[in-house]
Amino acid sequence: MGTVTQRDDADVIVVGAGPAGSTAAYYLAMAGLDVLVLEKTAFPREKVCGDGFTPRSVRELVAMGVPMREEDGWIRNKGLRVYGGGHRIELPWPDLDAFPSYGVSRTRRDFDDTLAKHAVAAGATILEQRSVTGPVVDERTGRVVGVTARPVDVDGRRAGDEQTYRAPVVIAADGVSGRLALALGIEKNPNRPMGVAVRTYFRTPRHQDDWMESHLELWDGEPGRSNLMPGYGWIFGLGDGTANVGLGSVSSRATTTKIDYKDLLQRWVANTPASWEFTPENQVGPVRSAALPMGFNRKPHYSRGLMLVGDSGGMVNPFNGEGIAYAMQGARRAAEVVAQARSRTTDSARESTLATYPRIMAEELGGYYSLGRVFVKLIEHPEVMRICTRHGLPRPALMRLTLKLLADVYEPRGGDLSDRFISALTRIAPAA
Repeated sequence: MGTVTQRDDADVIVVGAGPAGSTAAYYLAMAGLDVLVLEKTAFPREKVCGDGFTPRSVRELVAMGVPMREEDGWIRNKGLRVYGGGHRIELPWPDLDAFPSYGVSRTRRDFDDTLAKHAVAAGATILEQRSVTGPVVDERTGRVVGVTARPVDVDGRRAGDEQTYRAPVVIAADGVSGRLALALGIEKNPNRPMGVAVRTYFRTPRHQDDWMESHLELWDGEPGRSNLMPGYGWIFGLGDGTANVGLGSVSSRATTTKIDYKDLLQRWVANTPASWEFTPENQVGPVRSAALPMGFNRKPHYSRGLMLVGDSGGMVNPFNGEGIAYAMQGARRAAEVVAQARSRTTDSARESTLATYPRIMAEELGGYYSLGRVFVKLIEHPEVMRICTRHGLPRPALMRLTLKLLADVYEPRGGDLSDRFISALTRIAPAA
C-alpha cells in the first residue's frame, strides 16, 4: 500500500488580515497563487493607530492600485506641522521622484477593511472569525506545513471545533503577540526599542486640517517643571467632523514602565486651546492603547516555512512609530520571495529562495533601523529632548533634513545633499 499524503488547502496561508496580511495576500493572489487568509475578527474592526499615513505608506497603496478618493473618506495631507520649545514650523512633504508629495488620513477601521476587500478582489480568500491556535509542524522535516484554528464569535469566544489548514508556506501577520513565532522559539529581543501608542477621537473644528500635527513636548509631570519624554503627541484630522488625537512614547529597551499613558494623554488634551474643543463631551469612544514593536525586535524573519511580516517581525520605525508602510513593504517582499520560490524545481532550491527574505529586509531597512535605535537612546535623555526642541526647530534647513530622516522619505539614490547624507548614514550603519 502507498502512503496517503495530506492535501494542501492553499499554496500559502496568511495569518492575520491587517495591512501586512492583506498586502501579502493581494500580491500572492496577483502572482497566481492560491492564498488563504485567517483573520480572528470580523470586518470592519477597530485598531489602535494614529490614522495618519506618510508618503511612504501612500507609495505602497499606489503600487497596489488602491483608490484613494476623497469621496470615499481619504483625506490628503501636505506635510507635518511641528510644535515644541515655543516654536511652530510647517514642513511640507518633500518633492521627490521616489515618493508622492502627500500623505493621507483614514481610520484604521476603514483602512483595514479596504485593504482586505482589495485582496479578495485580487483572488485571495479571507476567512473571518478564525482564531489561529498554533502551527502544524511536520515531524519528519521540522517545517511548518500549516496551522490549527478554531471558529470564534464576534467577542472572540470559541464557536466551533478546531480545524487544520495546510500549506507549504505560512506567513505570520499576527501582530505584536507573535504567537506563531513564539511557537517556533523565535523570541523578541528585549534590547530593541518598544513604543506605546494611545489615542482617542474628538469632534472638533480642526477635522479638515490638511497638515499632520506633531507636538514634541510630552511632560511626565507638570509642564515646564518635569522631564520631557521621548515621543510626541499628534492630531490628525479625518475630515468627518473628528480628529484622531493621541501620543506615542518609546523606550530603547522592551521594559515595563510605570507611566500611565492614558492619564498623560488626558492631561495633555486638557491643556490644548479651548477653540480645539477637545472636551470630555466631544470625545468619541474610549482611549485605547497598543504596543509598537520596533527595529526588527523579532528575528529571524524566516524559519522552517514561516515568514514574519509587520508587527510580528518588529517592523515599526524607531524614529517615528510608523508601522503601516513597513508592514506593507515587508508583505510585498515576502510575497515576491514566495512567488519566486514556487517557480523552483527542487525542495532545496525552494528553501534557499525562501531564506533570502530576511536578507532582503535587512538590506532595505536594517541600516536605517540601526540608526533609529541610536536615535531612541539619545532622546531618552530629557536634556537632549530639550535641546532638540528649543534649538533645532528654529532652523528650517535642519528640520527639513530631520523630516526626511524621521519619516524615511528621501531619495535612496541621488537627490540633494540631505538625501545623499541620509543614504550614506544608512549604508554605513550595521544592519544588526
